[in-house]
Amino acid sequence: MQAISKSKNSDSGLAPLLLTVVELIRQLMEAQVIRRMDAGILNDYELDRAAESLRQLEQQIIQLCEVFDIDPADLNIHLGEIGTLLPQSGGYYPGETSSQPSILELLDRLLNTGVVVEGDLDLGLAQLNLIHAKLRLVLTSKPL
Repeated sequence: MQAISKSKNSDSGLAPLLLTVVELIRQLMEAQVIRRMDAGILNDYELDRAAESLRQLEQQIIQLCEVFDIDPADLNIHLGEIGTLLPQSGGYYPGETSSQPSILELLDRLLNTGVVVEGDLDLGLAQLNLIHAKLRLVLTSKPL
């Protein structure tokens, strides 16, 4: 698998990248639904609603892949030594560990445990700092 796959249709532009991001987020949400189902946090109605929403989103991604002539398997980007963005089909269940975790698995674990990221960002050019940002990000699947 290549680092960045080319679509059969060179006119697809940013569609493969955007669909890859949407699929990553869809699978992250699916992992969180599974974690909450296993923990008994979701009632049957909530579980049915979440499952139906995930099915519909998956169908929309597949339809958009057809529109842009993209093979859905190409949404899983291989990142060299880091591994793949998404797990292989049927190769991951939230809460279980694997010998070569995908980026999705690592993000799911971070969401489950929570992480705080703080930092400063300075953007500029010609040795001039033009944009300054102080960032504080709390990333978790649990209510704050």
